[in-house]
Amino acid sequence: MTDHRLIFDAEAQNTGTRTDVTADNFLTPVDQFFTRSHGKIPTIDPKTWRLDVDGLCTKARSFTLQDLRAFPRRTVPATLICAGLRRNEYLLLGPLPGELPWGPQAASTGEWTGVRLRDVIDMVGVAPGVRYVEFTGLDSVERHGHAFGFGGSIDLEKALDGDVILATELNGEPLPPVHGFPMRAVVPGWIGARSVKWLGRITFLAQPSENYFQTQAYRVQHKPDPSKPRDVSAGVALSTISLNAVILDPVPEQQLCAGQLRVRGWALGSAGRPVTAVHVSPNDAHDWVQARITHDGMGYTWTFWEATITLPKPGRHTLVVRASDGVAPPQPAELKDGWNVKGYANNAWHRVAVVAV
Repeated sequence: MTDHRLIFDAEAQNTGTRTDVTADNFLTPVDQFFTRSHGKIPTIDPKTWRLDVDGLCTKARSFTLQDLRAFPRRTVPATLICAGLRRNEYLLLGPLPGELPWGPQAASTGEWTGVRLRDVIDMVGVAPGVRYVEFTGLDSVERHGHAFGFGGSIDLEKALDGDVILATELNGEPLPPVHGFPMRAVVPGWIGARSVKWLGRITFLAQPSENYFQTQAYRVQHKPDPSKPRDVSAGVALSTISLNAVILDPVPEQQLCAGQLRVRGWALGSAGRPVTAVHVSPNDAHDWVQARITHDGMGYTWTFWEATITLPKPGRHTLVVRASDGVAPPQPAELKDGWNVKGYANNAWHRVAVVAV
């Protein structure tokens, strides 16, 4: 079978989900999951692997896989979203040097099985003053002459959510190496960068993580610093996923017959909220029709939708989709309203231009 995924590097460590698979599969097949890595995939021996838990805790511990199997198992369906989702649309406004030009392919949904982070926290205890939980991976990333493991932190309140897990399985099978074998964090409702792969250490902190990818990378900064145009250290660290909706079918520049057209895609509420409505426009937001929900989301997963619209005559048409969850602010109507230095978290109305013949 031909692989139609979007591939950004020779090692295929950064790949996008095939849209034709995503549009028909609520759970993304493991071999079609999008992948995002900042360094080489580490080789880890599960027999010698350890999860070190330290920092501001009552009793630091080092867990083996066997130790962790004694905890109750938990399966959580969750959609992982790369912070760079739909970045390629921002390129219409100008270049984003050094950033991967993701389209809507940087999203996948799976069933993650492992142990609850909350159970591990209960065992080691937290000291007064703890406000954040940091994850650090066993990979090796080099930035500015320093090598370190990819990492970042989440709020303690989120860490105590019973749906945050330390996963060893994806869709009922052991994690593949590219997805974090033997264990990764899964933080549903937050950007994928906080679901740290190849997990090796959990640290309790009074302040947010000082890992490079928390302080220097995954941050939204709307105004560039003229002296350091790619620096985002003054921005706001990314956390929860924003309300979003994407058209998967048809694809951009597809030629179609004028007349009735089926449009399909996914939508995702903010911070795990259910999607309450999806609307589609056949004419660049001049008119709207309400889409049908074909597969409701489950907690932290996407919702699939479908709409029938009419392209009245041959020519170029711009299809648009927007969603709501009843709580989050409306999606921005224009790209310029959300533009930022690294092109993160684009949740503007998704537009797809097609040609009717």
